[in-house]
Parts: sequence; C-alpha cells; structure tokens
Amino acid sequence: MTDLAPRELRVLVAVADAGGFSAAAVALGMTQSAVSHSVRGSERRLGAVLFDRGRSGASPTHAGEAALGYARRVLRLLEVMGSEVRAAASAAGAGDGRGPGAGVLAGPLRIAAFRSAALHLLPRALGRLTERHPGIVPEVRIVREVGRGTAGEVLDGRADLGIAMLGTTSPVPPELVGGVLVEEGYALVHPAGHSSPRSLPLIDWTENCTSYTREWWAGQEWLPPATVQAEDDGAVLSMVSTGFGMAVMPELSLVGAPPSVEITDLGPERPTRSVGYVTTPELASSLAVRALIRELRAIAG
Repeated sequence: MTDLAPRELRVLVAVADAGGFSAAAVALGMTQSAVSHSVRGSERRLGAVLFDRGRSGASPTHAGEAALGYARRVLRLLEVMGSEVRAAASAAGAGDGRGPGAGVLAGPLRIAAFRSAALHLLPRALGRLTERHPGIVPEVRIVREVGRGTAGEVLDGRADLGIAMLGTTSPVPPELVGGVLVEEGYALVHPAGHSSPRSLPLIDWTENCTSYTREWWAGQEWLPPATVQAEDDGAVLSMVSTGFGMAVMPELSLVGAPPSVEITDLGPERPTRSVGYVTTPELASSLAVRALIRELRAIAG
C-alpha cells in the first residue's frame, strides 16, 4: 500500500508549483537536500519517476502529473475536513439539533469557470451563497473551455468545482460527478439594422468550435467558413457591434449585449449546449460545494 504523509505530498506540490527543488525548498523553509530526499522517497514508494530533472529546474513527468492531481486533492480534503469538523462542533456547541453542517462554514471555495459562466452565471449564485454563509471565501479562476478545460482543473486538484460545458461528446469525466444546470440555445448576432446580415463575414472563437454546434453548422449552407478567429466571446461581440461581421453565439455570451447588435432567433432547430458543474465524488458531499450547487440550481432553474 502506498503511504505518503501530507508533508510529502506538500513537497511534491511545492516542487511542481515552484518549478524546481531549490525554489521549493525556499518556499517550504527546508534545505534542498531534504526536498530531494523527500521526492526520491515518494518516487520509490510510488514506483515511478515523478519529475524530469534538468539545469532549468524540474518538471512533472506524465506519472508526476497524475500523482500531483491526487496530492492536491488529498491535501484539499484535509483542509475541508478541518473546516467541516469545526462547523459541526460549532453547531453542537450552540445546541443546534439540525445535524452536521448547521454551524458556521468558513474557508476558501475554489471554482473554475469559463468566461461567460463566470460573468453571467456565477455572480448571482455566489452572492446568494455568501449571504447565507459569509465565512465562505469564493476563489474564481477563468479557464478556457478547450482541451481539459474546467474539468481538468478539478481533476488536477486546483478547483473544488468547475462550471463546464457538458454534452454527449464531452460528458462528465468518469473520475468526476456532475450535472446539467442549464440548456442554452445559440442565436445569430449581427450589427443592428443591417439589411443583409447573412452576407457578412463570419467571426468565431476557439471555444465555440465544438461538437455542440458542429453537426448543425455543417448543415447550414448560408454559413461561410469563419474568416476571423477571435480570442474569446467578448472580442467576438465587440467586433460584431462595430459592424465587422456576424456570429453564432450561445445565450450566456449575449447577456448584456449592446444595442448596436441585433440578436436573431435561429428557429426550433437551433443548436444548444448544456452548461453544468463537475466536482470530485469526495467534494460533492462537502457542505460548501453542496451549498454552491444548490444556489446554482436555484438561479438556473
């Protein structure tokens, strides 16, 4: 059985975050030899080399990335255990008979979200959450929903919960749990008052070129290939508003759209995408994550 102590896990994470043994030693207040010894011991017990060593520092191997995901998640569970035990103790001390979690929840809650969700879905949910639990401190990171996206942040132990795009070709990863919060449709966006918006150049961005729209996109003879690729949906909307072109965008990206753009419904066959949440099975039962999911469902429903 692999048996690594929390301090050994912290050393692994520090080496990865600092990019080297010397920098990790400084961050941890240890000697470099002690850090090296700890890493070698962890590698020996895990049976794999976790870091590639070089003159420029240390970088995780493929096995190291897997180990670091578990290390961050275990360390986070230890933090959550402390906060939830204290909440249960405060409830018991107050003579509250409502059971575990009736006490004061406190501490960080780490959330990864793609841009439009961070702008238009999370704020209301977090407002309601912190009103009920003022001791919770949300930490939100905006992550591009390409590649491993927000789910990757959760798997790597950098986030407790991710707001993710879910679908048949991008389901909840088997290591995680999650659910759909909202189904959002796509619409045609073009400069207001334009007499022939479908004749304009098409503007797109990487996160939008996904399986959610690809099949529908291929069947639209009027849609030309995108001639402009922007960095994100905000840049796309800005370019459309100045008359540069048209775009096909999801509803969350169109919240607060300026009056200089016009939004045209694409009809009953319009493409849609599912926006949901993902978390680890362990954190799904934690009080803070459960509280946030409740608030997300409340505003999405």
